[in-house]
Amino acid sequence: MPSMQPTALLRDSRALAGLAVPLILTQLAQVALTTTDTVMMGLLGTRDLAAGGLAIVIFNQLRTMGVGLVTSVGNRIAAAAARAEAAEGDSAESDEGVRKTVRASTAVATLAGLAGAVLMLLIGQALPLLGQDEAVADRAQTMLPALAPGLLPCLWFQAIRQFTVGMRRPQALLQITIASVAVNAGLDWLLIHGTWGLPELGLPGIGVATSTVYLLSFLALYASARRDSVLAPLLSLNALRADRATVRELIGLGIPIAATYGSEAGFFSVTALMAGSFGSAALAAHTAVNQLVYIVFQVAVGLSHAASVNVSRELALGRFDAAQRIKNTALACAAAVMAVVAVVYVTLPGLVLRPFLDAGAAGDDEAVSIASRLLLVIAVLQFFDCAQNIGVGLLRGLDDTGSGFRITLVGYWAVGLPAAWLLGYAAGLDTLGIWLGLLTGLATTAILLLRRYGSGLRARAREQEAGATAYQGPYPGPPAGPPLRKRSGADQG
Repeated sequence: MPSMQPTALLRDSRALAGLAVPLILTQLAQVALTTTDTVMMGLLGTRDLAAGGLAIVIFNQLRTMGVGLVTSVGNRIAAAAARAEAAEGDSAESDEGVRKTVRASTAVATLAGLAGAVLMLLIGQALPLLGQDEAVADRAQTMLPALAPGLLPCLWFQAIRQFTVGMRRPQALLQITIASVAVNAGLDWLLIHGTWGLPELGLPGIGVATSTVYLLSFLALYASARRDSVLAPLLSLNALRADRATVRELIGLGIPIAATYGSEAGFFSVTALMAGSFGSAALAAHTAVNQLVYIVFQVAVGLSHAASVNVSRELALGRFDAAQRIKNTALACAAAVMAVVAVVYVTLPGLVLRPFLDAGAAGDDEAVSIASRLLLVIAVLQFFDCAQNIGVGLLRGLDDTGSGFRITLVGYWAVGLPAAWLLGYAAGLDTLGIWLGLLTGLATTAILLLRRYGSGLRARAREQEAGATAYQGPYPGPPAGPPLRKRSGADQG
């Protein structure tokens, strides 16, 4: 028996790494899209960087909430696949259930994409009323109509992505995303400057390039899935044939997730507006530093998705000890990466900020000075930012999407935002105070989420010990007793 724990830990670590590594690399490649956009905006000048950064904040706010609506697809498919592997006999019923889920996710993504695009344009028109510099707001309003059409293929891509992750076959995501980075950089340059006979669009050209890349990425991922012998028979994107009951189930699970994601993104969006109230230099510094946080955050996103899917799988098989090890492994991996990045921020601030802000350029000196101070805050902040995102994923694996939303309301809005206002305005720390408020809110959220996961997991284990016969989630659970635990060597891998 003593040798079982290291063996189980190794197995769980491999399962987490096997899914997390390609997801992290995919996330990092994907964030290179917005990083490229940010660098290109910086080349146009501080005011364009501020305006473009504001437009991207609005786009990311709505995109993040749309992604939340389809995120539970990966968990549903992972649990169904685990039960199908454990059961004997015909899998036709399970396969049709997966197809129904994929069709429903396409329908949800379509509705979210259309609604989000309209809302994006309306928010753009309201920017002058939100305390933004008039010249910055005018520039942002020219970019938003170019970004809005890209929301629809972006969410279609995410629906297929969750399907491939749930089936534990995400490998094609990385190649497609890396290719999209190169295409995006080329299109940015061509459309900004009007090279090769294309119109010279300036800042809106970045939005057009981004929308085009999202469409191409969706088509590439769909084509890749159609060529996969395992995925192709299960891939059905006909939203018109979507089962209404399944759509309602996805929306029921997705709304709290979208609200949770939106709560976090909204927290950052509001602080961007607060930073903008201190002038274009403060907003440019905030945009550059926020992009750095966003880059590092992708490590947590990959770990969170992998941990979430693996928790769903382990709970479907009744392995609560493995679900606990998954949490510890994910947090340990995140902490190691964040420590390395923090050292880089503290020792090489000029090098880190150089792609976004030029200390020698007119108007950039003040922004560089502000951003350099902010790096000291985010060196600490990113630990809690990663931990809270992993916590949200772990709760999603428990099918506890509501608790994540309620906790973020407390951490972000009841603690973080008042702290940002007090430190930024009342204490006179300006943008530095806003980021200290962000740090406070994220730390509170992380602690509460991880505590909730621990108590929820213990409660689920007690239910099984008491003879519970159903898995408390959207799917009926596997039968309790010895047949559930009878696993082959291949199943344990």
